[in-house]
Amino acid sequence: MKTKYKLALSERINLMEILPAEGNFVTLRVIRELKLNLGVKDEEFKLFDIKQNDKQITWNEKGNQEIDFEFGEAAVDIIVKQLIALDNSKKLGDKHFSLYEKFVQNK
Repeated sequence: MKTKYKLALSERINLMEILPAEGNFVTLRVIRELKLNLGVKDEEFKLFDIKQNDKQITWNEKGNQEIDFEFGEAAVDIIVKQLIALDNSKKLGDKHFSLYEKFVQNK
């Protein structure tokens, strides 16, 4: 079963940053699919006027609009586990707040 979530560009970027780099084959396959779906599409570069200077990425107001994304159960489980791990280790940052609300509190 797939679940829909509305995500802004900043949430997509922050979500990709917390995905684990290691795991078993199945987990890595799910993570690869997640990154493909969450990544910035060619048309979004122009639409959002995305620019990167060193480590900072900027975009226009259109990038702040939330877009629907569908996630399978395995993907949601990976995301929730990562967010809970950040929370438990007291490494949950302000940039993760809306993701935590959407994925953990609303689950």
